[in-house]
Amino acid sequence: MTATEPVRTRTPIVRVVGASLVGTTVEWYDFFLYGVAASVVFGDLFFPKGEELTGTLLSFATFAVGFFARPIGGVVFGHFGDRLGRKNLLVLSLLMMGIATFAIGLLPTYAQVGALAPILLTVLRLVQGFALGGEWGGAVLIVSEHGDPARRGFWASWPQAGAPAGQLIANGVLAGLAAFQSDAAFDSWGWRIPFLLSAVLVLVGLWVRLRIEESPVFKEARAKQQPSDKLPLMEVLTKYPREVLTAMGARMAENVSYYIFTIVIATYAKEHLGMGKSFALNAVLIGAAVHFCAIPLWGALSDRIGRKPVYLVGAFGVGIWAFVFVSLVDTKNFALATLAVTVGLVLHGAMYGPQASFFTELFGTRVRYSGVSVGYQLASIIAGGLAPFIAVALLKAYDSGYAIAVYVAVCAAISVIAVTSYSETHRRDLTRV
Repeated sequence: MTATEPVRTRTPIVRVVGASLVGTTVEWYDFFLYGVAASVVFGDLFFPKGEELTGTLLSFATFAVGFFARPIGGVVFGHFGDRLGRKNLLVLSLLMMGIATFAIGLLPTYAQVGALAPILLTVLRLVQGFALGGEWGGAVLIVSEHGDPARRGFWASWPQAGAPAGQLIANGVLAGLAAFQSDAAFDSWGWRIPFLLSAVLVLVGLWVRLRIEESPVFKEARAKQQPSDKLPLMEVLTKYPREVLTAMGARMAENVSYYIFTIVIATYAKEHLGMGKSFALNAVLIGAAVHFCAIPLWGALSDRIGRKPVYLVGAFGVGIWAFVFVSLVDTKNFALATLAVTVGLVLHGAMYGPQASFFTELFGTRVRYSGVSVGYQLASIIAGGLAPFIAVALLKAYDSGYAIAVYVAVCAAISVIAVTSYSETHRRDLTRV
């Protein structure tokens, strides 16, 4: 099925892209901020003292909890997004994420309230995961369903760039605080500042998102189709099981490699190599800036040669680069560690850039929000959600970063199989119901 003429919309595509990018940047800032903080401070602040890496493992366990909430958020937001539209659900997801993140910045520590501290932290992490579960599908759909189908990969990749943008801001704020504060001051109160700053970013994101109109493809489909009593989720599972599995498999290398290159490196550098907090934070900061630029370029390339070839470059690439990544970081040389992170993230971008349009093209309009959310978020549980925990456990068991590299390579093989086994999608018509 080939692409058709774009559905007309009063909102310029640049404004739609800007609204999605700002919103996803804010939400990923909130989500990644937790991940970075989990790797450097939460283990000491919210859990009882134990042997080396135990507190970090417990901290990453709460990090994983957010991923378990994401499919639930994807199902709920997908259901109402397919019934009521994309825009209102995007506003709600952003608001929920902002409130939860701000509240984390106000939490008492384990030393102050004991076991209540990790319980409150876990609850707020669940809210974060639930909100992000609904965010991604709506953000990429509202862009994919606007504009020119011939440039869908390019335009839809911009909400994806919100991930490194959020990572960039989160790491930048934390690195700045770590540089100008003593470790004692940072651990005592400095870590709270980035979480409280989330309130300002959320207000900006809400203002931008409220100024765009609903997806024209969704409005046209709603006008044409007959009301259905079947739940969108059930239709996805019965009509599109292969597509859900394809999306899940494709995410394995993308999701796992990203958290290894950006989150686990902080724990690896600090606990295994004995480096300071700023070593990994600054390396990821530079890598995230390059990643932000690379994602739309990969998305644009997928418009020309297809989603599959570009995605496979990334999947093969991270599987091989993971071993080089470890060897470079092990040198304890900042320039080489930065090179390791940057190349890893550029290869990740080859998957993440075309991913939005690729997943969007897998499903019909009537259940597209549910379809992309379920496929994307289910994989988050076994991929990104468990990646930091599994990586730290492997490090603890084998005392070698190469055990983590093998883990990335196995996930890369799964993604290669999933993408190779499905047909090319970049000419598909999104107006099909």
